[in-house]
Amino acid sequence: MIGSVRGRILAKTPPQLLVEAGGLGYELEAPMSTFFHLPAVGEEVRLLTHLVVREDAHVLYAFGTEDERRLFRSLIKVSGVGPKIALALLSGLSVEAFAQCVQSEDVAALIKVPGIGRKTAERLVIEMRDRLQAGGPAAASAVPAGASPEAEAFGALIALGYKPAEATRLLKAAGPGTHSTEELIRRALKGAAPE
Repeated sequence: MIGSVRGRILAKTPPQLLVEAGGLGYELEAPMSTFFHLPAVGEEVRLLTHLVVREDAHVLYAFGTEDERRLFRSLIKVSGVGPKIALALLSGLSVEAFAQCVQSEDVAALIKVPGIGRKTAERLVIEMRDRLQAGGPAAASAVPAGASPEAEAFGALIALGYKPAEATRLLKAAGPGTHSTEELIRRALKGAAPE
């Protein structure tokens, strides 16, 4: 299995890119979340990869972060979700946003991603919820540094033992506006305290 590729970008035509490494040109497919952070053509890049072997082709998928690759690998294990749909999900939602959709059972947000119908969205919520709660990929308590204050506050509430739906409700009740992570957590916990 090819785990990563480091080389020079020769071409970028989303979702494909061509990276030259060691004299070989690797054709890769990547989600838009990875494309947004790629350097310019001609620059050096290091990407994590996942090889999918099909009857008619070997396709190499590329990711900018381990969280993206881990989520991709979990998604393609869901019944009816192949690499194309997994790529569309990663292009339409960040890892953190996907985790929040699953935790809060937000089927409507998943349906907005091109190629995702209601049945697929419902299956994703059911099958991925257990994996996320078991600390699998994109587990809400493992929010990466640099995430939005809302995502960090959500992860903190989950780590404190709140159920995902309850954490979402508390954060909505904390009120709109720009707050720091600490302020959001403080407001959410204040809202959870009995009067």
